[in-house]
Amino acid sequence: MSEKDENPIQELVKTLASAAILAVGIRACVAEARFIPSESMLPTLEIDDRLIIEKISYRFRKPERGDVVVFSPTDTLKEQNYKEAFIKRVIGIPGDTVEVKNGDVYVNDKLLTEKYILNAPNYKYGPIKVPEGQYLVLGDNRNNSYDSHYWGFVPLKNVIGRATVRFWPPSRLGTLDEKPLYPESETTE
Repeated sequence: MSEKDENPIQELVKTLASAAILAVGIRACVAEARFIPSESMLPTLEIDDRLIIEKISYRFRKPERGDVVVFSPTDTLKEQNYKEAFIKRVIGIPGDTVEVKNGDVYVNDKLLTEKYILNAPNYKYGPIKVPEGQYLVLGDNRNNSYDSHYWGFVPLKNVIGRATVRFWPPSRLGTLDEKPLYPESETTE
């Protein structure tokens, strides 16, 4: 039987199987779509925003301060029966000392300039040193976010990817942040 004589149903099945394998491969290794279920990242991300989460860059570099990351629940969160991924902003990278006081966030004893938060945090946290291989993450809606200041650090192995592009709603289409958010002089000694 030649290719010309191939059954149309067999051809359709091959095409659909190839498309499914390609889609699963892209989602597992390259990028995936996610939606925002809560107000924890206001004003940067609104409920029902749709995002592209890219998964390639962290194979070549580690998450950086200011990245908006999606991560699977930590062991502490799993103990609290959380199963869905979280999205938060990286504030502390390994070796950083982070403190929240008087409505401001300090990294390595330097005030972090944050133009993206909804309101100044009304809590005190730290100072605490971020361990190797871990990240301190906070929601941009500091006073309404279940984040590292409640449950601790995110291990690198839990990071799924970085939120890069909002594709829905069309009125908010675009990239999330310009780089760099934090000039090195603001956050290092």
